[in-house]
Parts: sequence; C-alpha cells; structure tokens
Amino acid sequence: MDISVEEEVFEPASPGSQYLNSSNLSLSVIAVLESKIPLEYEESLAINLLKDVFVPINPRFSSIMVTGKKGTRKWKRVEVNYQDHIKTPVFPTQKPLNFYDECFSNYISNLTMEQFPQNRPLWEIHIFQYPTSDAAGSIIFRLHHSLGDGYSLMGALLSCLQRVDDPSLPLTFPSRQRTNLSNSNKNRRFIRIFKSVPRFFKGIANTVYDFGWSTLKSTMIEDDRTAIRSGDDVEFRPIAFSTKTFSLDSLKQIKDSLNVTINDVITGIVTYGTRLYMQEVNQESCNGKCNALVLFNTRALGGYKSVSDMIRPNSDMPWGNHFTFLPVSLPKLSSLADSNPLGFVRKAHRIIERKRNSGSIWLTSKLLDFLRKLKGPEATARFIHGTLKNTSMALTNLIGPLEEMALANHPVKGLYFMVTGAPQSYSVTMVSYVDKLRIVIAVEKDFIDPNKLKSCIEVAYDSIFKAAVNSSTVVK
Repeated sequence: MDISVEEEVFEPASPGSQYLNSSNLSLSVIAVLESKIPLEYEESLAINLLKDVFVPINPRFSSIMVTGKKGTRKWKRVEVNYQDHIKTPVFPTQKPLNFYDECFSNYISNLTMEQFPQNRPLWEIHIFQYPTSDAAGSIIFRLHHSLGDGYSLMGALLSCLQRVDDPSLPLTFPSRQRTNLSNSNKNRRFIRIFKSVPRFFKGIANTVYDFGWSTLKSTMIEDDRTAIRSGDDVEFRPIAFSTKTFSLDSLKQIKDSLNVTINDVITGIVTYGTRLYMQEVNQESCNGKCNALVLFNTRALGGYKSVSDMIRPNSDMPWGNHFTFLPVSLPKLSSLADSNPLGFVRKAHRIIERKRNSGSIWLTSKLLDFLRKLKGPEATARFIHGTLKNTSMALTNLIGPLEEMALANHPVKGLYFMVTGAPQSYSVTMVSYVDKLRIVIAVEKDFIDPNKLKSCIEVAYDSIFKAAVNSSTVVK
C-alpha cells in the first residue's frame, strides 16, 4: 500500500528493509518462546509490557513503511493500537496433548501464509495458552524481516527477558574470542606471517571463484529438482515444521574429537541427514546438485549488544539488516558414507574454512548495494529472490544466552525461530539456549515430510557421534 507523504517527516528506510518488504520479496521471522508454566493471560498486563518495554526498543516497532513523493520508502511513526497486535487463539479445552500439538502446528503454518497489513506496524504477538508436548504454553512473536535481521530481533527479544537466577544481572553468551599471539614469541609471529603469504593469494583465488559462482547461482544456474526442492513458487504455500534438540555437550565431544567447530559439526549432521532423506525418498536423485544458501552476519563478531548500543550512531553492532549470503554445495553420498560419516563434518569444516578465506561475502554485499543504486531496491529484491529460488535450502543460526530466562515471571523452557516467505521448500534455523541447541526444520507442506527428515537427521547425528567417540578412543 503506497501513501503519498511529505518526505522530510520520515526516517529513511534502510536498503535491507526495502529489499525485504517489496513486491518481489517479503520475509518474516517467527520466534517461539516455550513457557515452563501455564500462561495466565491478562490483556492489561500484556499491553503494559508491550507499551513500556517492547515498542520503545526501536522506532520501527511503532512505524509503518510508506512511499514518499519521489518513490523512496520511509518509516512513518504512527500511534499503536495494541489490541490489533495481540492475538489469543481459542481452541476446545480438556483435550489431549497431541490435539494441541496439531493445533499449534496448523496455527504456525497458517501464520506463515498471512501478509502483514501495511497500515500498521509490522509485528504481532500470539499467545497460545494451551499445553503441548514441548511446553505448558507458548508465546509466538511474528515480526517482519524489514524491522531487522535475526541479530537485531533477537537482541530486542532478549531486552524483554530477565535472568531467572538474578534479574539484576545481564544475560551472557558463549565466548567467540580468539587467542592472541604472544608478543614475546617472535619466531611464532614470523612463521604466521610467512604462512599468510600463500594464504593471501589463495584467498584471492577463492574470492574470484566464490563470487562468480554466487552471482551465477543468483541469475542463471538452478539446483536440480529433488526430494528437497520442488522448484515451484512456494512463498505463500503452507509449511510444516519439526524441531530437534541436541545437547551442546555431545556436540562439543564431536568437535573436540575432530578439532573443528560446533558450526562445522551441526552443518555436517544436517547435510548428511538431508542426503539420507533424499536417498530414502528418491534414490535416483539423492545425489542431485544441491546448494544450501548460508546467511552470514556482516557485523563484527561478538555477543549481543544492548539495544541502546545498537541504535547509537557509528555502533560496531548496529541495528538493522546486516547480512549477506553465499551458496555452499551439499556433499554427496558415497559408498563410504556408512563407514565414514565423519567425512560430512570434515567436508563442512573445509568448506567453511575456505569461505572464511574469501572476500566473496563482502563483494556480494557490495553487489547488492551497487544494484540498488543502479536499478533500485525492487531490482535488488528480485536478485535476492532469484538467489533463494535457485538454491535448495537455507541455513542460518543464532547464539542464545547461557542462563535460563523468564518473561513476565514465566520461565522460558526453550526457544526457536524460523524465517518464512522465502521461495524455498526447505530451511533449517538453529539457536542455542543454556546447554542445548534447537534446530527447526521448516518445509513445504505435502512435499517434504518434516518428521521423516528429522528422523534422518537423528540417524546422521547418532552415526557421527558414535564414529567420533570411537575415533577419539582409538587415538587415545
């Protein structure tokens, strides 16, 4: 919906916000907080929490996106009618858990097909007061992706939560710091500099290859149609989803055994499980050409900043959409896969390490900016849409807090999120919380079986864990 306005009264919409809320692309984020105790909903309490805590986090939560006289998109501040943003679905009472499991799944699926009204701020809160197999009740945050990326929206969500053990203390996150080279060890410094020379030239070659391949995937080359890619226009078809929880301690065992990262481990598990599913469903296409579109945060590494830090000028962790993407080939199954499932983790490690030694991520970000300046945000959105549609799946992850959280005195048992509205049949999102890693498998309904896919990922995990433990035992 376009509204003619005086441009000077508005805050300009960032390029990322315009890409993600256009006629060619419209993405949303659904985040679910699972409560340990039953939800006691009071409308006045919910409105006060939104009014005093959530909406003041960022002006975008009380703004709509409009089009000015010169065709530019801007954020316009409006008065928020909170009743429009709070939804409390009603279902029959005193039913078994499997009934509410199905109600919850169908409710989420229906949400993914709904477009946000453009005449009010682009967020909603859904309070599912019924128990499911996973929780005593669930709070669903549905936010348009133009409001911010996963990093920003997770930061906003965490601003509404408190630590259960001590609400006065801030939440903490796993460290991502690297060990610095000692100034006293000159020989080691010299060796590192010497080794960096060939790495530099290899990085140039990787950058040229990765950027060229990424551009071709966005414009010309499609993945094969397989058991995980229908190739149809699936943006607003219903989805089905399933979640799986992994122990971080068990993932760390695999990591330590193979001397890789947690990200390498879970990527190897997901890709191996995906290939096993493809083999089970259609053996002829199980090794078809498949690429996962991996989303990268372009901010500096580190834990979440406070919202006040994010929105201050020249912040090193700014609010908004600061991400880019890169297609990564899924390793193929081979006759050795059953005897050596660790190969998928090692391949994931090699691929991710090589991508880190490549400037393609930076170049892709600059390409999007160049397209916007040359052809406008709608053309850039078409380019991103083509990139998504030509690949088989999306893969993204977030780091969650180490401590248990509570929302309005309701302890959070678990949390997860998914991104909806993308022209893909399959996506995997991941988030850590305390000592667990939760993944969400979101798929095109009636095309991919999410429970069978989850089962294959579980088989992949079991195979990789046993192989890693045995390998560690042999080494010892």
